[in-house]
Amino acid sequence: MIGIIDYSLGNIQNIKNALEKLGYEYILSSKYEDLAECEAILLPGVGHFGNAMETITRLGIREDLLKLAETKRFIGICLGMQLLFEESEEGNAQGLGLLAGRIARMETPHPVPHLGWNTLESTSPALDGKDVYFVHSFMATETDSTIATAEYGVTVPAVVGKGNIIGIQFHPEKSGDIGVEMLKQAIEGGI
Repeated sequence: MIGIIDYSLGNIQNIKNALEKLGYEYILSSKYEDLAECEAILLPGVGHFGNAMETITRLGIREDLLKLAETKRFIGICLGMQLLFEESEEGNAQGLGLLAGRIARMETPHPVPHLGWNTLESTSPALDGKDVYFVHSFMATETDSTIATAEYGVTVPAVVGKGNIIGIQFHPEKSGDIGVEMLKQAIEGGI
């Protein structure tokens, strides 16, 4: 069973579709009791970092998320990845602090938001050379947990991780079969 954290800021239907395509059962919940029964936890997200952390705090699930991340495969997607870090200048907010680093507005000569397909660069054969779909205006900085990058006038950390924590800046659920396969690898610990 895969747990999808319900805090009303995610691209939930596309995530559900990807999990169904992979044959996973899932539950959408913000209750610790439900999520504790899952083998992996997905923290999706679309929107504003500060607002997302306010919602997580208001729902009273911040400590639950930290506790789940201690023992479960914990995967943040897009804004969900950014929330894994210590802080963000988007809303001047503190994050979950599961990964060292901060989130800052992209400084690039290209249009922002970074919208479209880019090729990953990584030492991991499962990621290197794969084309994936991005939609974001902020990115991880000052991090030592980068697994894959993409170039967009600046080197963007595209996949980050440490131990059982994985962050994916692009949308694997919108990146075709390759992205769905990457989501499976993240769930199963293969990234």
